Amino acid sequence: SDDMADALSLCVSCKACRRECPTGVDMARMKIEVLAARAEKVGLSLRDRLVAYLPRYAPFAARVPWLPNLRDQIPGLAWLTERTLGLARKRRLPRWGRPFLPGEAAVGPPKAREVVLLADTFNRYFERENLDAALAVLVRAGYRVHLPRAAAGSRPLCCGRTFLSAGLVDEARSELQRTLQALEPFARRGVPIVGLEPSCLLTLRDEAGALLPGDAAAAVASQALLFEEFLAREADAGRLNLPLSRVADRALLHGHCHQKAFGVMGAVEKVLALVPGLKIETVETSCCGMAGSFGYQAETEAVSRAMGELSLLPAVRAAADGTLVVADGTSCRHQIADGTARHAEHVARVLARSIGAGG
Repeated sequence: SDDMADALSLCVSCKACRRECPTGVDMARMKIEVLAARAEKVGLSLRDRLVAYLPRYAPFAARVPWLPNLRDQIPGLAWLTERTLGLARKRRLPRWGRPFLPGEAAVGPPKAREVVLLADTFNRYFERENLDAALAVLVRAGYRVHLPRAAAGSRPLCCGRTFLSAGLVDEARSELQRTLQALEPFARRGVPIVGLEPSCLLTLRDEAGALLPGDAAAAVASQALLFEEFLAREADAGRLNLPLSRVADRALLHGHCHQKAFGVMGAVEKVLALVPGLKIETVETSCCGMAGSFGYQAETEAVSRAMGELSLLPAVRAAADGTLVVADGTSCRHQIADGTARHAEHVARVLARSIGAGG
């Protein structure tokens, strides 16, 4: 109903309820059902379509990145997009860059231990340096890294997250089906499937099984790991061989909501602690407030900023110069950049710099 949709309009799908609720009620999943009912009843706005269909048009937009980037370069365009699309004029949109489109299906020693690196849409098109860094770290650690693709000539793989955010369940199911087909052969062989963006990778452990119940989803879910989870597991098994050197004295770490909901922050802290001399302080925060498209919506932009000001943004501003600000979530990094003018980085980039591979 409209009342239910209004009640859920301030839900940022952080999944904290999944962790905190004694009976494990997942309001984020309920919100998807409400959005699906509403989309079927009244359709989608153009803004909702732009967000939802990002994985479909991204390959074309990436060919002319200067065009979408004009929105934040020509005076008046941000105002116009707020009036016509409802995109907050006070927010800078993610900047399109050179996409991560590797020319090889696998990189690293042929006979080495195998791992799959799954490129998500956000890092692929907006922050490919994170994927470059993760690839460099995994290869330097001696792994054979597979870079899975869909069928020849088709667009890159996607978890379907953006479609779920608009209630387009059938479209999300279609994207997940393509991804599961590409990943299942690796999962059947016990090859870990590693991702960088928490909301995307953890979709394989959560929503995939509900949308496409069956052996394929179960097999992939059993092998799906965040980058830090995989490295922490390898370190615990005595298999991680990384020549890490000092990069900074302190790191301020912010956890993505889904990392907290799925209990993986310990792995993130453990991997950062592998860097010599690095003292880690984890900020006690709730959601950063950006939460995918939530912070870019004109009607929720002020609420988004207020959420960031509760604890995260003041902590980042108070951090001493030279302190690394670390956040794995794309939305989290953008909220930090928008609210503090500080640059936050993915753990993969910190490790890549620590082994001298750039990042």
